[in-house]
Amino acid sequence: ADGRMLINPRTARTAVFYSISNTQKGLGGISFGSFLIKQVVEELRRELPKLDTFITLSPVPGFVQWLRQAEDVPVSDEERTLLENLDRPDWFEDAELTAQLRAVLEPLAAHYFLKARTSKGRLIDSVARFHIGNGARLEKIDWLGDLSPKGLRESAGIMVNYLYRLEDIEKNHEAYANQGDIAASSAVKKLLKTEGRRLLDMRLA
Repeated sequence: ADGRMLINPRTARTAVFYSISNTQKGLGGISFGSFLIKQVVEELRRELPKLDTFITLSPVPGFVQWLRQAEDVPVSDEERTLLENLDRPDWFEDAELTAQLRAVLEPLAAHYFLKARTSKGRLIDSVARFHIGNGARLEKIDWLGDLSPKGLRESAGIMVNYLYRLEDIEKNHEAYANQGDIAASSAVKKLLKTEGRRLLDMRLA
């Protein structure tokens, strides 16, 4: 395992699901029901009772398309010009440019999840719809989490973590299904506030 220390699975406390969704090739058209992850979590806990944290590492396949095509992306002309650097395949190797892009893209990612919607009022991102619909909380936006060509092309390298807490799954599911409310951590909501301050600065400039 590349020199990494292996642990006894029965001592593990965290289970990470890597980009599981019914949007993946080969799973199209298969109904997972309302609480797929809850069922998996319960089975895992029976086998490994010390597990107490269940989280995903998930792609954001619609983010760059939204940045490029949506008319309501909240960016200034200067920021739009900065975002053109995403067309460079090696932009993330430039530390100064990467820092500038991060300051714009992370708040935009929070907006994409918490504010942006399709014309029918649905979450834009297919993977987000799956996990939020299954009762997860949007826990963290992972900057440069996927530097593969596909990850850079679809999400500017961003990945996210969805957290499943057994006691909150049904509540989160109902809030989304009935009111369209997205459960999100304070860290993600803080990024949305950062976006608000950035937009205010744009207007005052």
